[in-house]
Amino acid sequence: MNRLTIDGFRYQTVPGDEEVSLNVAVAGTGPAIVLLHGFPQTHYMWRHVAHDLAAQHTVIVPDLRGYGQSAKPAEQGPETYSKRTMARDILRVAEALGHDRFGLVGHDRGALVGVRAGLDHPDSVQFLGILDVLPTLDTWNVLHGVDAKVAWHLYLMAQPVGLPEKMINAVGTEFFSSFLDAWDTDGSTFRPEVREHYIGSSVNAVDSIVADYRATASIDLDMDREDRDAGKQLTMPVGVISQDWGSQLGFDAASLWRAWAPDLTYEPIQAGHFMAEEKPAEIARFIRDLAARSHP
Repeated sequence: MNRLTIDGFRYQTVPGDEEVSLNVAVAGTGPAIVLLHGFPQTHYMWRHVAHDLAAQHTVIVPDLRGYGQSAKPAEQGPETYSKRTMARDILRVAEALGHDRFGLVGHDRGALVGVRAGLDHPDSVQFLGILDVLPTLDTWNVLHGVDAKVAWHLYLMAQPVGLPEKMINAVGTEFFSSFLDAWDTDGSTFRPEVREHYIGSSVNAVDSIVADYRATASIDLDMDREDRDAGKQLTMPVGVISQDWGSQLGFDAASLWRAWAPDLTYEPIQAGHFMAEEKPAEIARFIRDLAARSHP
């Protein structure tokens, strides 16, 4: 596996929740923004956006627990990779770097960690940016019939410990490659060494990646249901930028998000799932606009 780093960023290992070690890249000065990656990627997906934002912000870019160069604790139960635990990781990292309040932007899996951080720790999350995902509860609710095949991997990795890990390990390179192929608009987003990095990093993290997804089908879903029943919402400014998945699966993404986030801006984008790498200038602009909204 080749290890790629963001040029000009300093790297350090920072303890997260229960002292789980996270690999973190940091650069810039000013108000802090934390960027959380998605699947099947690492912090490196933010390299272009992070450079742009570092001109005005302290930019903190970790590998999530279970991914990249961060620690991959064995799954001891659903709590190990619950989004609540992973959100506490991020708060610990920000605090260790001197920031008790920060903007938080996540793509895909990282966005789900961001939502949980915003619900659990509203005093710490100044604003929340979401790239191309729905909240956990809504994700499961919109998947119906044959159109849900786009999310087939969610069902595979929701299965009990053992079989999913064995199946994916048997064809790891092909498994992770399939998502880079299917979700890249024109197949030109990733240079060969970047593609190799993502695939190699993921192949080395099968058990923890499955545990992350398994939590989303159990404990994370339960938390969302509890918060929905209690009327809990995201109180900070929230921005969502996404492909139009709703036209395929039959839902209104803005309406679903607004039920969680009254102070919402929603933007469609003409890009593939890996939009932070395909259209980094547009994503950086989206984040800067969201940061400005949090400072009226």
